[in-house]
This record gives sequence, structure tokens and C-alpha cells, in this order.
Amino acid sequence: MTPLFLGSEPVRAESGLYAGTVVLQEEQDRALAFVNSLNDAQKAKAVIQSEKDGTNSNTEAFHDNVVIPYVGLLVTELDPDQKRAFLALTALWIHNLKEGSAQVKMEEIESHLDKTHFAWIGGMDADSVFYYRIHSPVVLIEFDHQRPIALGRDGKATKNHIHATVRTPNGNDYGKDLLRQHLLAHPH
Repeated sequence: MTPLFLGSEPVRAESGLYAGTVVLQEEQDRALAFVNSLNDAQKAKAVIQSEKDGTNSNTEAFHDNVVIPYVGLLVTELDPDQKRAFLALTALWIHNLKEGSAQVKMEEIESHLDKTHFAWIGGMDADSVFYYRIHSPVVLIEFDHQRPIALGRDGKATKNHIHATVRTPNGNDYGKDLLRQHLLAHPH
């Protein structure tokens, strides 16, 4: 399923065949509800930066096997209701797969919850821009409100420009041309 790259600016089609179509809102809104369910001690661990300053994504195109540190709140520190909400948020991304494959991936993710972190950058109000990361040995999900490119260039992140990625940490999810590597190392 990886690498998966999603992005849009604007996030709502105002005209044309797909007028009214809006993307990545459930992934945005559920994350905001989840972070606001955290108590103050949990928020203190989850928030790695309180101000959103533009683009924070680490795993966009051409960053194959990027190694980024685990930061934020460990999922094991969540209460049962928060854990269910966290898994529902994670499942939004994973259920882009066919049902059977998604179930297998979610089981793999759940088996690594003791090493899974949730990190947050930005505000927590309804109109806030933010970034969040779900990071474990088996999945790396990033959601990022970014600076506008097509609809203005004021340098501030906006809810009208979203990038999101789902990656497999150290999973060679871009793939390598093994035949080319072999032929370079062993001419025939």
C-alpha cells in the first residue's frame, strides 16, 4: 500500500464536474477531535511544536527510507476510549486497502502499539492549521496543512492545502532496481 501520497490545493472543488467534492476532511477532523481528547499531561508529550510554521512533512516524494526519530506520545499511555479513537483515525488511512489486506495491516499495527507514537504540531482549535504523525515500526502516517502554492504565497500554512503520506518505515516502499544494481556490480 505504500508509498501513498495524497495532496490537494484547494481541498474543495468550487466548480466544474466535481464541484462540491472535498478531500481529507475526515482525516483532519478526527485527528483534531482525538488530540482534544488528550489530557494536559498527554498533550504535553504529544505536542512537539505549538506553532505551525509552514511545511512539516518528512516523508514526501524522494525521501525513500528516511529515518526520523520517534517523538510524541506513546499510544500505551492512552486510556481505552482514546486508544479506540486513535485506532479509528489510523484505520481511515489503512482502509484504503481492500478489506482483507486492511485487516491484516491493522492487526500488524495493533501488534506494535507499544512502540507507536502520536505527534502534533500546531493549534487545536477548529480553525487551527496543524500537522500530525502516527509512527511505529510498521507504519508512518503524516498529515500536513501546508503553505499555499497555487492559491497565494503568503508563506503561512492553510487548511486549503493538505499533503498526506502513508509509508512503511525502512520498507523500501519506493523499490529498488535490483537487476540494475546487479548488472552494475557484476558486468556480464
